[in-house]
Amino acid sequence: MRTLVLILDLAGTFVFALAGATAAARRHLDIFGVLAVAFAAACSGGITRDVLIGAVPPAAIIDWRYLATSLVAGTIAFRWHATIERMAHPVRVFDAAGLALFAVAGAQKALAYDLNAVMAAVLGMLTGIGGGVVRDLLLAQVPIVLRSDLYAVAALAGAAVVVLGDRLAVAPTISALAGAGLCFLLRMMAIHRNWHLPKPLQQARPPSDRREKEG
Repeated sequence: MRTLVLILDLAGTFVFALAGATAAARRHLDIFGVLAVAFAAACSGGITRDVLIGAVPPAAIIDWRYLATSLVAGTIAFRWHATIERMAHPVRVFDAAGLALFAVAGAQKALAYDLNAVMAAVLGMLTGIGGGVVRDLLLAQVPIVLRSDLYAVAALAGAAVVVLGDRLAVAPTISALAGAGLCFLLRMMAIHRNWHLPKPLQQARPPSDRREKEG
């Protein structure tokens, strides 16, 4: 379990760092800014998870591989930003992959620390969305989790698969692959098919108010 969580964590760190660095490069940040956003996007979710379950100091702080992985991904995005941008929606694809990997890794680590099923799934979701929230705040954007189609819900679904697999005594690797696959599929389908949660209806402005504004 520990080895599997580490592999998922490092894989998620790489793709989330790549997404964060690509978004930072779009905002024309310098090399330090790109690498800082890459590390924050890659490690914030895992740090939050570890603090909440009492795994302190967090793995991203004491294990040099997390920093090295995020810096490598950030450097790749900084150097080959133009090439990455030629891909279809690169930030969204990398972000969806990181979301899936961190959601299942967070759930599995929570289970390893004997959290109950519901809280393990919730913590998996928080692990997945944490990096994206910090990235967007650093880039002065409304966090994607608050405005995007099936973001947190996709992470929660992936984490729930891991928890269910644990209850059914399914091999951790199988449940992790199934959970990550479901999360990634839901996120990409939401992007391409414009699936979204209900939003408040916009009230039509009275004609008198429109005339006053136009005047």
